[in-house]
Amino acid sequence: MVKPFFGCYGVYVGNKIMLILRERKDHTEVNGVWIATSREHHESLRKTFPSMHSVTILNDGNGETGWQMIPVSAPDFESSVIELCQLIRRGDQRIGKVPKKKKGKG
Repeated sequence: MVKPFFGCYGVYVGNKIMLILRERKDHTEVNGVWIATSREHHESLRKTFPSMHSVTILNDGNGETGWQMIPVSAPDFESSVIELCQLIRRGDQRIGKVPKKKKGKG
Protein backbone atom coordinates (compact mmCIF):
# COMPACT_ATOMS: atom_id res chain seq x y z
CA MET A 1 0.00 0.00 0.00
CA VAL A 2 1.23 3.52 -0.76
CA LYS A 3 0.11 6.47 1.39
CA PRO A 4 0.94 10.19 1.31
CA PHE A 5 3.55 10.90 3.98
CA PHE A 6 4.49 14.52 4.78
CA GLY A 7 4.85 15.52 1.13
CA CYS A 8 6.39 12.17 0.24
CA TYR A 9 4.99 8.66 -0.15
CA GLY A 10 5.17 5.86 2.39
CA VAL A 11 5.27 2.28 1.13
CA TYR A 12 3.71 -0.26 3.50
CA VAL A 13 3.52 -4.04 3.59
CA GLY A 14 0.82 -5.02 6.03
CA ASN A 15 1.20 -2.84 9.10
CA LYS A 16 4.90 -2.09 8.48
CA ILE A 17 6.29 0.97 6.79
CA MET A 18 9.09 -0.19 4.50
CA LEU A 19 10.14 2.82 2.46
CA ILE A 20 9.55 6.50 1.97
CA LEU A 21 9.85 7.84 -1.55
CA ARG A 22 11.04 11.44 -1.51
CA GLU A 23 11.40 13.93 -4.35
CA ARG A 24 10.96 17.48 -3.13
CA LYS A 25 12.44 20.87 -3.95
CA ASP A 26 13.55 21.52 -0.37
CA HIS A 27 16.53 19.63 1.05
CA THR A 28 17.24 17.95 -2.28
CA GLU A 29 20.24 16.19 -0.71
CA VAL A 30 17.81 13.79 0.97
CA ASN A 31 15.77 12.97 -2.13
CA GLY A 32 15.68 9.29 -2.88
CA VAL A 33 14.39 6.16 -1.20
CA TRP A 34 14.39 6.11 2.59
CA ILE A 35 14.66 2.70 4.22
CA ALA A 36 12.85 1.87 7.46
CA THR A 37 15.43 -0.10 9.42
CA SER A 38 17.34 0.03 12.69
CA ARG A 39 20.96 0.68 13.56
CA GLU A 40 21.68 -3.00 14.21
CA HIS A 41 21.11 -3.73 10.51
CA HIS A 42 23.06 -0.88 8.95
CA GLU A 43 26.36 -2.69 8.56
CA SER A 44 24.87 -5.72 6.82
CA LEU A 45 22.65 -3.59 4.58
CA ARG A 46 25.58 -1.35 3.65
CA LYS A 47 27.37 -4.41 2.24
CA THR A 48 24.52 -4.74 -0.26
CA PHE A 49 23.92 -1.00 -0.70
CA PRO A 50 27.26 0.86 -0.61
CA SER A 51 25.54 4.21 -1.39
CA MET A 52 23.24 3.89 1.64
CA HIS A 53 23.63 6.45 4.41
CA SER A 54 21.68 8.14 7.19
CA VAL A 55 18.89 10.58 6.39
CA THR A 56 20.75 13.69 7.45
CA ILE A 57 17.70 15.88 8.14
CA LEU A 58 16.61 13.38 10.79
CA ASN A 59 19.96 13.54 12.59
CA ASP A 60 19.44 14.78 16.13
CA GLY A 61 23.14 15.29 16.74
CA ASN A 62 23.77 11.65 17.65
CA GLY A 63 25.35 10.68 14.34
CA GLU A 64 23.67 7.89 12.45
CA THR A 65 19.89 7.77 12.23
CA GLY A 66 17.69 4.67 12.23
CA TRP A 67 16.29 5.67 8.85
CA GLN A 68 18.74 5.12 6.02
CA MET A 69 18.51 6.21 2.41
CA ILE A 70 19.68 5.54 -1.09
CA PRO A 71 20.10 8.99 -2.62
CA VAL A 72 18.63 9.62 -6.05
CA SER A 73 22.05 11.01 -7.04
CA ALA A 74 23.83 7.69 -6.33
CA PRO A 75 25.35 6.07 -9.43
CA ASP A 76 23.79 2.75 -8.40
CA PHE A 77 20.39 4.21 -7.47
CA GLU A 78 18.21 2.17 -9.83
CA SER A 79 19.94 -1.17 -9.29
CA SER A 80 19.98 -0.60 -5.52
CA VAL A 81 16.27 0.20 -5.39
CA ILE A 82 15.45 -2.89 -7.47
CA GLU A 83 17.52 -5.06 -5.08
CA LEU A 84 15.87 -3.36 -2.09
CA CYS A 85 12.42 -4.21 -3.46
CA GLN A 86 13.50 -7.80 -4.01
CA LEU A 87 14.64 -8.04 -0.38
CA ILE A 88 11.27 -6.71 0.78
CA ARG A 89 9.42 -9.23 -1.41
CA ARG A 90 11.49 -12.01 0.17
CA GLY A 91 10.48 -10.79 3.64
CA ASP A 92 13.90 -9.53 4.74
CA GLN A 93 13.48 -8.78 8.46
CA ARG A 94 16.08 -5.99 8.39
CA ILE A 95 13.64 -3.77 6.51
CA GLY A 96 10.41 -2.39 7.89
CA LYS A 97 9.08 -0.88 11.09
CA VAL A 98 5.69 -0.93 12.71
CA PRO A 99 4.83 2.77 13.17
CA LYS A 100 4.18 3.95 16.69
CA LYS A 101 0.52 4.47 17.50
CA LYS A 102 -0.67 8.05 17.31
CA LYS A 103 -1.74 9.45 20.65
CA GLY A 104 -5.47 10.15 20.71
CA LYS A 105 -6.97 13.48 21.63
CA GLY A 106 -8.35 13.93 25.07
